[in-house]
Amino acid sequence: MKIAIDAFGGDNAPLEIVKGAITSVNLIDDIEIVLVGDETKIKDILNEYGYKGNKIEILHATEVITNEESPTSAIRTKKNSSIVVGLNALKEREDIVGFISAGSTGAVLAGGTFIVGRMPNVLRPALAPVLPTVKGTETMLIDSGANVDCKPEYLVQFAKMGTAYFKSMKNIENPKVALLNIGAENKKGNALTHEAFELLQNEKSINFVGNVEARDLLAGDVDIIVADGFSGNIALKASEGAILNLMRILKSEINNASLFAKMGAGMMKPVFRNLKTHFDYNKLGGSAFVGIKKIVFKTHGTCKAETLLSCVRQVKDIYNSGFISKLEESFSQEQ
Repeated sequence: MKIAIDAFGGDNAPLEIVKGAITSVNLIDDIEIVLVGDETKIKDILNEYGYKGNKIEILHATEVITNEESPTSAIRTKKNSSIVVGLNALKEREDIVGFISAGSTGAVLAGGTFIVGRMPNVLRPALAPVLPTVKGTETMLIDSGANVDCKPEYLVQFAKMGTAYFKSMKNIENPKVALLNIGAENKKGNALTHEAFELLQNEKSINFVGNVEARDLLAGDVDIIVADGFSGNIALKASEGAILNLMRILKSEINNASLFAKMGAGMMKPVFRNLKTHFDYNKLGGSAFVGIKKIVFKTHGTCKAETLLSCVRQVKDIYNSGFISKLEESFSQEQ
């Protein structure tokens, strides 16, 4: 299978993206990479790192969409941008099964929706990262930023899409679904969560277990947490920031501690390393826009080579699971 990658998306492009592509084709069997962007610059990096294989193809694109541009306008006007060229290749070529970008989230969503297209009956695609929990399990947060203004029926579809994902990818037949809210009680929240709660409670195709607070995002008590994109994005970034700052505080405290405390910290070093690895977002890669006809995958703007490697592995797993075709078939049957 071939996976197209936006070589010029993100803060560390194109160097880290090209390095990640090289690592991916060297470590993962049965995949090839299609790098999209300035051909000369990509070739220079490939040569610099001594890549001589035949598993990396280049699609030339002269333009780059930035985070400062209007996503919809940029997709329409920058036809030769790395995002648009890559998404067109995903749509038109049967050998390309997915597209990965660390670029503008809005542009990737707009391009995925307008160029590749939504699945039948899907109201809005959703950004759905799968997060590690303290129990060693995984929880999906859907939506985490694609749709800042939502209707209650969108959240019901998010729950259905998340349920389909866990059935296909995790072999969990009846995953637990919760609604992100400001309290666990049924009556908490605003007009959106009140109406969404009632719809979710009456939806027989999902296993809805009630509300969950943002502090329990990584607790591992449920499989899927449904949210509007505004609340979901805040919860996700607050959790990432809290973990990052906790690790910084630990490092600072150890550096300023007494000799005996530092000796104790040295003995705890494997524990701290495991904790950092467990919640390292670079290991998580990114998340798919669920509800688009083919795999469109968004990774962090700070994407490094190891992050991209994780993304490629996830795209391969999603494709091999048949999730996209199963989800499209499921939604095509809705009235």
